[in-house]
Amino acid sequence: MSILGTQIKDAAAQNVTATDDALIVDLFDGRTITVPLAWFPRLAHGTAAERTSWRMVGGGEGIHWPDLDEDISVESLLAGRRSSETPASLRRWLDGRKPRSKA
Repeated sequence: MSILGTQIKDAAAQNVTATDDALIVDLFDGRTITVPLAWFPRLAHGTAAERTSWRMVGGGEGIHWPDLDEDISVESLLAGRRSSETPASLRRWLDGRKPRSKA
């Protein structure tokens, strides 16, 4: 089990791609993680431009999308964890986006 823990703990993202259907994260060690975009509703509701505006945090331990206020850790992706955002929180976030889309 410690080997798996080390593989997860030491993993760092190198590149990120978000398509309309998937989040794809390339790691420095050569692995690629692909998960359904639906796992992360803020990314799924974001525009293509918003999904391409990301930055690495913690030396590649995580990814941050400033326009979507979304943070995802590589560790959680490797563990197969989806967003834990509640439906109520997502609804408030979506409601806050509506005025911006009319401009």
